[in-house]
Amino acid sequence: MAVVDKVQAESSISHEQRRVTSQSWSGSYRRFAGCLDFFSMLLAGVIAFVLRFPGVPENPTGSYTAPYVALTLALPVLWVPTLMLCRAYQPRYIGVGYEEFHRVLRAGFIFTASLAIIAYATKTEVARGYVVMAMPLGTLLNVFARYRLRKWLHRRRWNGECMRRVVAVGHRTSVADLIRVLQQKRYHGMDIAAVCLPPALAAGDDAVSEVEGVPVLGDFSQAAAVADRIGADSVAVLACPEMDGTALRRLAWQIERDDVELVVAPALMDVTGPRISIRPVAGLPLLHVEHPELDGVRKVLKGMFDRTAALAGLVLLSPLLAVVALMIKVTSAGPVMFRQVRVGRGGREFTVWKFRTMVRDAEARKVELLQHNENDGVLFKIRADPRVTPVGRWLRRYSLDELPQLFNVLRGDMSLVGPRPPLPEEVAQYGGDVYRRLVVKPGLTGLWQVSGRSDLTWEESVRLDLRYVDNWTLALDLQIMWKTWSAVFRGSGAY
Repeated sequence: MAVVDKVQAESSISHEQRRVTSQSWSGSYRRFAGCLDFFSMLLAGVIAFVLRFPGVPENPTGSYTAPYVALTLALPVLWVPTLMLCRAYQPRYIGVGYEEFHRVLRAGFIFTASLAIIAYATKTEVARGYVVMAMPLGTLLNVFARYRLRKWLHRRRWNGECMRRVVAVGHRTSVADLIRVLQQKRYHGMDIAAVCLPPALAAGDDAVSEVEGVPVLGDFSQAAAVADRIGADSVAVLACPEMDGTALRRLAWQIERDDVELVVAPALMDVTGPRISIRPVAGLPLLHVEHPELDGVRKVLKGMFDRTAALAGLVLLSPLLAVVALMIKVTSAGPVMFRQVRVGRGGREFTVWKFRTMVRDAEARKVELLQHNENDGVLFKIRADPRVTPVGRWLRRYSLDELPQLFNVLRGDMSLVGPRPPLPEEVAQYGGDVYRRLVVKPGLTGLWQVSGRSDLTWEESVRLDLRYVDNWTLALDLQIMWKTWSAVFRGSGAY
């Protein structure tokens, strides 16, 4: 237990320093966010003023434009308090893109509606062109500014800075899974600094000294003391029968005096967004989980959006498609297009189209390469596949070989976003839960594309696809499509 004693000593010495440091970067981040919010709306007001009154920049204090000069200066002053009312500066939302952007958009709606109501109630004439430009532009500029600030924060967190120290409470397996996930995705800003295990594993002859390199500093009953000792910002309680409602309530009372956040992970994982709601029943806060909406109006809207976007993409990208086709034709023998049978929604087979990236007899040579498969599941992947042509390797790196699948989207075989389209021989090896991937159309991109591509293990790929199936929304599709550009540009995980 020497390692534990050393960590305990170091943690006790630097307790106050770590707490002050954590509050310092959090406060600095929110103050800087407030400055960005202020200048975003000020810039939007100035742009709207210049565009709405182009002939009066020399005399902006004229009788007609003077009120709009005052309004331009007042907009950012009123905008920041509106964001405060919408809780856009809460520490818990720092670096959390959806929640942060959602609150900025809500503030923009409230701000615009309030301005319109006040103008109507006071019978004040306001130039509609100015309002129509200033309000939406200010909100969008603010969202973009928050997005860039979040990316800056993520870069700092990858370097181990601006992190929240967390005490993980739970059984050894679930704690280990949490530590591995957070170490892989450090941009979430949660650093597991200590672990509390069941009493049988935290003390005695069978005591565990560390989990995934993180020291075990106590059992469940000592979680609050451990959090105080190391200056933790949060206590994360994972699903376990020992931590029932009474134990959680007592833990919350113990850590509230130090302003330590309590985070509880439910037993039902990978269910997020609007499917979850907490409703009080007979005085008990019950977690309600709605069924995923896989049919109905949302399905129709998704299909319309897919086909419209696919048609627009084919038209805009037609010159690029022609250049890629010419490169393939000139540099290697064989057809330009590669056709392959894949399995779609409900197990229905269809032919997927891709640009050919391998030699002509690639399928025949696959048998002799099976022993070199680098994937740990039913997928077949080789990082340095000898069948891939030089041009094909470049196309794969930037996913240009996938562009002809826009025709599959246009035909209705695929969606723009969805699970990876599997081969029939892969489906034949599916276990029970994996079949759920087939309840929606496969996608041109998906969570697997923006989370590592071919670098993912089979289990990770399945987990991401099932998470998408259970939580899909049109907003999630747009978010994945936005992230796809970054993943493709980096070219990581593509081979």
